[in-house]
Amino acid sequence: MSSVSTGSTAGPETVATGTSSASSGAPAVHGFVRRRGRGLAHGLVDDLGDKIRSQQLRPGDKLPTESAIMQSYGVSRTVVREALSKLQAAGLVETHHGVGTFVLQPRAAGMFRLEASDIATTVDVLAVLELRISLETESAGLAALRRSEEHLQAMRQALDDFERNVTAAGDTVSPDFRFHLQIAQATGNPYFADIMTHLGTTIIPRTRVNAIRNHDRRGEYLSRVNREHEEIYAAVARRDPDSARAAMRIHLTNSRERLRLAQEAAQRGAAEEGGGPVSGPASHIA
Repeated sequence: MSSVSTGSTAGPETVATGTSSASSGAPAVHGFVRRRGRGLAHGLVDDLGDKIRSQQLRPGDKLPTESAIMQSYGVSRTVVREALSKLQAAGLVETHHGVGTFVLQPRAAGMFRLEASDIATTVDVLAVLELRISLETESAGLAALRRSEEHLQAMRQALDDFERNVTAAGDTVSPDFRFHLQIAQATGNPYFADIMTHLGTTIIPRTRVNAIRNHDRRGEYLSRVNREHEEIYAAVARRDPDSARAAMRIHLTNSRERLRLAQEAAQRGAAEEGGGPVSGPASHIA
């Protein structure tokens, strides 16, 4: 059983725990030292990220369950989920709801980089993503309960068009939006669809942030987006509202986290070039 100690030799910033449960069948993870001024989720991200980069956790390995990580590290489920979201946004792991979280092959290219002209725009894009997490998570759950076969076919067509256009370097924004709009329409509540229609394709971050469009030369970013879409579709298709909500939340939280990390990196770069801190509301959005 894990323990949390704050012995005098380590100081109050140290969180010491045992190993993960062997019964999970997953690679063991261990306790971590929380760095001063950083939260528990950051400490967990740092520790798991270091294990992935050092190949202690290899591509294809399945991480322990949320409960096992909670026990091993002595942290709450909220902390674990926040950390996993950050690891997904960084491209280190990928979660398949109902199956588990798996370590990914390291990406050749890092996080997309924002240009100075993109920084102000991301404030609004992050705010829209925050709204979408609340709106579309519930929308997906209702769609799973109420969708018709026609709705499902329209979603499938949108995903097929998306995948085909990723391969052909064509338009992925329209099928992306159609997929999300079809989910809203499948709720049977016209207000969900009305809000989505009002927002339009500007809800898709890459329509407004140049850096995302310019970054994805080989379609890796869009392929990940498509896999997240397929998780949502599968849950809606099998009429599983809890899984549909979870898959939608994972998808939109990943989008927000990827953009937030790029925003923070851009702000740090601007601060270094300007010789001082860059302040603004963007860092407080997520």
